[in-house]
Amino acid sequence: MKITVVGAGAVGATCADNIARKELAEELVLLDIKEGFAEGKSIDMMQTATLLGFDTKITGVTGDYSRTAGSSVVVITSGLPRKPGMTREELIGINAGIVKGVAENILKYSPEAIIIVISNPMDTMTYLALKSLGLPKNRIIGMGGPLDSARFKYYLSVALGCNANDLQAFVIGGHGDTTMIPLTRYATYQSLPVTDLLDADILNKVAADTMVGGATLTGLLGTSAWYAPGAAGAALVESIVRDEKKLFTCSVSLEGEYGQQDICLGVPVVIGRNGWEKIIDYKLNDDEQAVFDKSAEAVRTMNNVLKEMSLV
Repeated sequence: MKITVVGAGAVGATCADNIARKELAEELVLLDIKEGFAEGKSIDMMQTATLLGFDTKITGVTGDYSRTAGSSVVVITSGLPRKPGMTREELIGINAGIVKGVAENILKYSPEAIIIVISNPMDTMTYLALKSLGLPKNRIIGMGGPLDSARFKYYLSVALGCNANDLQAFVIGGHGDTTMIPLTRYATYQSLPVTDLLDADILNKVAADTMVGGATLTGLLGTSAWYAPGAAGAALVESIVRDEKKLFTCSVSLEGEYGQQDICLGVPVVIGRNGWEKIIDYKLNDDEQAVFDKSAEAVRTMNNVLKEMSLV
């Protein structure tokens, strides 16, 4: 099996590193437009093979999409990373052209590939890929929820003083500071609702910290985070390659589910060999549905920029 990661920056390289360590493919292609960049990253990673004990062959290429031919899964991380003070909306004009070009080139050589979109603004870039490629909807997946949910579990673990791996918690809605929705009502600690363990003020703070989790790291690092986003992308690849049927929140095409149409938005989905295989209905209450609808409208506003640019 061959897997391709497009974009050899911090997120793409971290994603590739995780894929190689887990030996999810015989061959991993890392592609970038910067001359020698992907080649250098791939050689560096290959020189860890005897230290870490993996056998995946990693190949770095500059702009040659023919080298990606026959990829089963393609992860797109290309685009400008968010900088301090920059909103995801501001990235649309820059990243839309990049993502559209990448997706079309990938499809030329890997027509059966499942596409995972990490590029920001993620929900809008996923919608762009869906509309411009004409692929079955189950083969276009936006990676936002796995990252946001991991951050949610981290902040919950700090508040509870517990191991984050003992928590189940999901974030739905848009992948943005004001559009994501941490579902505190459904969060559990070894099956015990966290609402039985933490008061409303603490839970509200956990939710607020989760929503600005990306912006917090951008402010501290001076650029977007990469360890958790890269690991989240690799986790989706693993569930596809190994047909694990794991439940993740991902940005997928909605056709009436959760009361929404013609949009890609984060909802709980089962990820397996065929991409996303089914949507799980979390039965939102009226307040949660209202917030979800508000999130959808914010994402639609960003999607409309694509229409104004005649990209969809």
